[in-house]
Amino acid sequence: MTPSEARPPAFRARFPWWGGDLQTLRNTLTRQARRRFPRGRSLMIDLTQGDVTFAALNRPESGVGPGRPLAVLIHGLTGSSSSGYIKLTARHFLDAGHPVARINLRGAGEAAHTCRGAYHAGRSEDLAAILAALSREPEAEAGLIAIGFSLGGNVLLKLLGEEGTAAPLRAAIAVSPPIDLKATQRRMMALRNHLYHRYILAEMKREALTGPSDLDDHMLATVGRVRSVLDFDEHVIAPRNGFAGALDYYRRSSANGHLAGIAVPTLLIHARNDPWIPFAMFEAVDWRRHPAIATAFPASGGHVGFHATGSAEPWYCPVASHWVETATQSCPA
Repeated sequence: MTPSEARPPAFRARFPWWGGDLQTLRNTLTRQARRRFPRGRSLMIDLTQGDVTFAALNRPESGVGPGRPLAVLIHGLTGSSSSGYIKLTARHFLDAGHPVARINLRGAGEAAHTCRGAYHAGRSEDLAAILAALSREPEAEAGLIAIGFSLGGNVLLKLLGEEGTAAPLRAAIAVSPPIDLKATQRRMMALRNHLYHRYILAEMKREALTGPSDLDDHMLATVGRVRSVLDFDEHVIAPRNGFAGALDYYRRSSANGHLAGIAVPTLLIHARNDPWIPFAMFEAVDWRRHPAIATAFPASGGHVGFHATGSAEPWYCPVASHWVETATQSCPA
């Protein structure tokens, strides 16, 4: 595959998970992704403002394949290194001979009790610090690749655009990234997504109220009062992180404003029937102007779903590993 439109095998939904909603919900409704996973070696990573986060590093049982870079997996909103889709992807890359690092963004997962601050969709400087720390580990002898999911995909793309040719990655993949945060907020608050919205907002509140926090009593009370994702971004995320408001947060943090700077071979995977992130934001981009980015836009797959017929793993896993193999051959460490 070369940058432009990627041509992976066609995606065909697995029975009975037809349509964007069932594809999206399958990881929650089934127990497949909750199977035990080797804990791996825990790496503590210092961030700014005294916060500390963690990554779990695993090596393939049969040994690292020749020239296989460390695969860094970046979770999405209200996720962590233990999220089901992260473990499924980690298992695929381990089986393909890659060492794997499952990271926690600031305040997520294990870092909920070692961080006063929290991640957000534009906090790319944290990802830069995590990648710098991982690059010094023995598992990164052949370099780094990164796979970001949903919000983690937006953070990854934003960092790639900011870093350009200096980005410390040999290849990157973004799965279901909300590259236009305002359009994503509008879709999430649409009537058809009422149940999704209620669930996500509850999880955002839970995260904000877990562990130590830089929120004062007024802000903690505000977290309890907000009634929408927009309110949360306006009254919690924005003032907590120095944005003028939700619209300023969306404008400055959306990856679509940083695509022109991406120089690392990057694959963007997004389903046209994603119920959370409207496909129109991807149609609005002239991808011919971004030669380092290849796109794969199947008609179905939902949001970080892609549960395909004839496979026990998500369709994006073999697509991503094939992309990595092709991209790293053309861009050696």
